[in-house]
Amino acid sequence: MKTADFYYDLPKELIAQTPVEPRDSSRLLVLDRKTGEIEHRHFYDIIDYLREGDLIVANDSRVLPARIYGVKEGTGARVEFLLLRQISGNRWETLCKPGKKAREGAKFSFGGGILKAAVTEVRDDGNRVVDFDCDESFFATLDKIGQMPLPPYITEELRDKERYQTVYSHELGSAAAPTAGLHFTEELMERIRQKGVRIAYVTLHVGLGTFRPVKVDDVTKHKMHSEHYEVPGETAELIRQTKANGGRIIAIGTTSCRTLESVAAQYGEIRACEGFTDIFIYPGYEFKVLDGLVTNFHLPESTLIMLVSAFAGYDNIMNAYKTAVEERYRFFSFGDAMMIS
Repeated sequence: MKTADFYYDLPKELIAQTPVEPRDSSRLLVLDRKTGEIEHRHFYDIIDYLREGDLIVANDSRVLPARIYGVKEGTGARVEFLLLRQISGNRWETLCKPGKKAREGAKFSFGGGILKAAVTEVRDDGNRVVDFDCDESFFATLDKIGQMPLPPYITEELRDKERYQTVYSHELGSAAAPTAGLHFTEELMERIRQKGVRIAYVTLHVGLGTFRPVKVDDVTKHKMHSEHYEVPGETAELIRQTKANGGRIIAIGTTSCRTLESVAAQYGEIRACEGFTDIFIYPGYEFKVLDGLVTNFHLPESTLIMLVSAFAGYDNIMNAYKTAVEERYRFFSFGDAMMIS
């Protein structure tokens, strides 16, 4: 299977630049993966497609305001740092621009001096290891001066940082939002619970590799980035109960999907655990856990459109995307949603 097989033509004006209000008023394309039938609804109608006894599993990771702007001490040159991964304490792996300003030993100041930084190592891939110093806790300081690391296709400024967080986000650590969950409101989740549908959580910290393009022609030659996940014991037990009782497991987003399928592939079951996953799901993959998937519309030729094609069938997905373009759905992180069941 070739990467080019997953290309579709998307008019630039369909790339959503801002989130809709309220969250659950976005559109919802409902796809039956057995028949290929498509329905057009709104996200708040998702409750009509959930049954008593179902379990939805969502990713409760919270996005770091990981982009910070500052100056180089001594020269005043402006720099941009993007935090990629916490190594230990206040030591982080960081992407620095312009890189020539951030040589080993270079020092920087952010937020008028409330945060200091020193480059301790320049890695082979160009990333920097940086030690930060501040009077308050690092995360409290970051919350004051950091900006959300929005994807490169979003060019408008985000006025409210919470709109790039799900309402159930809890575990700080992602470099990008698990965007399928952005459509939920507290009120909609309560209505879902009242219908007899349970809600469980996993944590997968989304890395910037989620935006890394597939650069090989042969899909099978692509290497995925690795991301940290955790499955709590309560979630594992709810999945076991739901399966035993004939209910469906519906993942909210590709990150929840990848977490569950990674654990099932490794252990032969869902159990309480944590680790790293670089699972790559593309057509031909046999799903072990999922019965349904709620997801946004993904970039052409991306690993995520490959994943949904594996779940719903290649022809069904490519037809659904063609239909979504014709119907003027909004695409990508702040765009509309799709439910596959």
